[in-house]
Amino acid sequence: MLKDLIDQLCKLRNLTSAQVSLAVAELVSETVSTELKADFLSALTRKGETPEEIKAFVLDLRDRAVQPRVDDVLRRGVVLDVVGTGGDRLSTFNISTTVAIIAASAGICVAKHGNRASTSLVGSADVIEGLGIPVDRSPEDTVASMQATGFGFFFAPRYHPAFRHIVPARKLCAARGEPTIFNFLGPLLNPVKPSAMLLGVARPDLCQPLAQVLQSIGVHRAMVVCGTVPVDGGTRHLDEISPLGPTHVAEFYQERAMSYSALDPSLFPMQPASLSDLRGGDREVNVGIIHRVLQGEERGPKRDAVLINAAAALFVAQKACNLAEGWDLAARLIDNGIAWRKLQETATGTVGS
Repeated sequence: MLKDLIDQLCKLRNLTSAQVSLAVAELVSETVSTELKADFLSALTRKGETPEEIKAFVLDLRDRAVQPRVDDVLRRGVVLDVVGTGGDRLSTFNISTTVAIIAASAGICVAKHGNRASTSLVGSADVIEGLGIPVDRSPEDTVASMQATGFGFFFAPRYHPAFRHIVPARKLCAARGEPTIFNFLGPLLNPVKPSAMLLGVARPDLCQPLAQVLQSIGVHRAMVVCGTVPVDGGTRHLDEISPLGPTHVAEFYQERAMSYSALDPSLFPMQPASLSDLRGGDREVNVGIIHRVLQGEERGPKRDAVLINAAAALFVAQKACNLAEGWDLAARLIDNGIAWRKLQETATGTVGS
């Protein structure tokens, strides 16, 4: 079947939802060769994935995932994920993870879905573990922690066991220098199925199609962002809102039409900065940065990067009426010690007094 689909893709013909389901069944099969899987993924990338194809992959792979049982009362409220696809290779510290803690401290239910490092030095699971939060809890314990503290970390390998049969093909594609749909698919596969998302992507051309996919799979409110960063006289892209240059934004709220814009960081009280001011390091370095930000000790560009992204997360989750209000709220949550206490709660799994 994959051979036939490869022929179709080479003719630049899109896949139907039924064909995507057949392809996924073979991608997760132990009996199909790694080389054939890699050839299919490469052919799909060369054709270019349509929003309809991405949606079909998401729905099929989510159906195969371990489904955590989340209380209906929790689902009636906002459930937020703040996540980046990775792949920008700019070695910034874990901004999204820091923002997720701040969002939880604002009373938002955060279901963060992530993994260990793949294209970055430190993945969200690595730094979450370094912060003292267990990453490999059972689904039941993770949901219980989310209900108790407002923050749950859903470690991707525990929820997507079939992926182990896709990893060798992804590695083969990477060795060939070829990206695949799985370079940006992971953040769309949160098993909790959040109702709100702040999603960062490393390519501006992905903002619109991935926003369309999120809206089509039942997310109610979302911003998909790709920041620009000046580097060596040119421009690179960051899978976060950038404090250093304009950010491409595709956003939607409930059933309203999608909108596209560029977010200008000069509208916020940013301090002069360069990419080097946002760089992290290994797990210990990044944990130290997050500690300093959440304790209010970091007052420079790293704090600014967190505040502008937290402003968007709080707005998407309806805790702020606009980004300016979100910025001010995030700053208060840090300066009043609320965000730091939330980190301590999530590490112990119990709500403090």
